[in-house]
Amino acid sequence: MNIKDYKFAGKKAIVRVDFNVPLNENGQITDITDDTRIRGALPTLKLILEQGGALIIMSHMGKPKGKVNPKLSLAQIKDAVAEKLGVPVQFAPDCAKAKAQADALKPGEVLLLENLRYYPEEEGKPVGIDKEDPAYDAAKKAMKESQKEFAKTLASYADCYVMDAFGTAHRRHASTAVIADYFDADNKMLGLLMEKEVQAVDNVLSNIKRPFVAIMGGSKVSTKIGIIENLLGKVDKLILCGGMTYTFSKAHGGEIGESIVELDKLDVALGVEEMAKKNGVELVLGEDSVCCTGYDFGTFSVKPGAEIKVFPSNAIEKGWDGLDAGPVSREKFAKAIEGAKTILWNGPAGCFECDDFCAGSRAVGEAVAKATEEGAFSLIGGGDSVACVHKFGLEDKVSYISTGGGALLEAIEGKVLPGVAAIKG
Repeated sequence: MNIKDYKFAGKKAIVRVDFNVPLNENGQITDITDDTRIRGALPTLKLILEQGGALIIMSHMGKPKGKVNPKLSLAQIKDAVAEKLGVPVQFAPDCAKAKAQADALKPGEVLLLENLRYYPEEEGKPVGIDKEDPAYDAAKKAMKESQKEFAKTLASYADCYVMDAFGTAHRRHASTAVIADYFDADNKMLGLLMEKEVQAVDNVLSNIKRPFVAIMGGSKVSTKIGIIENLLGKVDKLILCGGMTYTFSKAHGGEIGESIVELDKLDVALGVEEMAKKNGVELVLGEDSVCCTGYDFGTFSVKPGAEIKVFPSNAIEKGWDGLDAGPVSREKFAKAIEGAKTILWNGPAGCFECDDFCAGSRAVGEAVAKATEEGAFSLIGGGDSVACVHKFGLEDKVSYISTGGGALLEAIEGKVLPGVAAIKG
C-alpha cells in the first residue's frame, strides 16, 4: 500500500521511526541541537494526524541490550516530539504493556512507546549466552519465537503499520520487519521518509545519469570493500580518500609515517585497483596529505607543540600522521567531481572534526554542491558525511541527505533491506 492512498481517518497507525537522538559523554540526552531524525519523520506523522488518525510512535534509543536503562528512556524526548508535532504526546512506560493506552487513543491523539530495545526480543538475539556455547542454537531458536510474540503484541495496538525508520531498515527486528507479518498488504506501508530514501538509493544505483562519481572516505578499506566492489560495476569515477589512502600508499611500498593503515588489506587495495582497470573505472586517489606530529583523536584537537606539514601521501616521514587531503589532492578531487550527473558521497576526506584538517572534506563538499547546482543528483549518506555537510553549511546545496547509516551502506552494497522487503515483498 502507498501511504498517500491510505485513508487514516478513524484508524490507529503504529509507526516505526528513528528517534535515536545524540547522547553526551555521561549517557544523558542533550538538548536536541540536531533534530534531523525527528524532522525527517514529521511529514508522515502529521499526515496521519491531519487525516484524523490516532498515532502510536515507536523507536529505539541507544543500546540498552535488553535491559531497562533510564538514561536511554524515550520519556526524555516526549516534550520535544510534542513541540514538533504541535499536539500533546502521551507516554507508555512499557512498550509491551501499552494495549490499554493504545485502545483508549482517539483520533488526533499521540502515544509514544518506551524504548523498544529494553526488550531483547526487539533485536531477537539471545542474551547472556556465547555463540560458542552448545546451547546457543536452541536459545536463538527460542528467542526468534519470542520475537514473533513481541511483534504480534506491538501489532495488536493498531489497524495499520508504517515503516519510516530507514536507519534501521537493514535489520530484521521485531518493530522493523517481523511486525509486518501481522498486517495484510492493504494495511502496511512505507512512510514518506522511507519512500524518499528508497527513491534516492534507486537514483544512484538504477536510475543512473552519467557521469556517475562516487566518493568513498573513512579510515578503513575493510569496512567499505563490499560497497566499493559493487560500485566498481556502476560508476565512471571512484574517489577514495580519508584514512584508507594510506593502505593504498603502503600497498605500493610507500612510506606513510604513523598514518592509519590496514596491513592485512594491502592485497585488497591492489585488487580494487585491478578491478577498477578491468571495469574501465577511473580510480582517484590522493597524492598529498596534511600531516601532524601530535593529534588527539579523543578531543579532535592538535596537541600543544605539535607541528603540521604537507607531505606526498607515499613519502610521509616517521613521527607524522596523515590526517587530511593536501592541496594537490583537493584540487584533484574537485576536478574529478566536476561535470558529474550522479554523485554518491559516503565518508570524509580527513579528520574534519578539527578545523586544521577539514579542508579536504570541505573541498569535496563544495565540489559536490557546485555539481548539484549544475544539474547533478547528489546523495549524501553516512553520519560523518552528513556532519560535514552541516558543518560547511551545504544542507540546501545537495539533492538528498540520507538518514540511514548502515542501511544506506547495505543498500549501496546491493543487499536487500528487511525493513523494505517486509512491506514490498
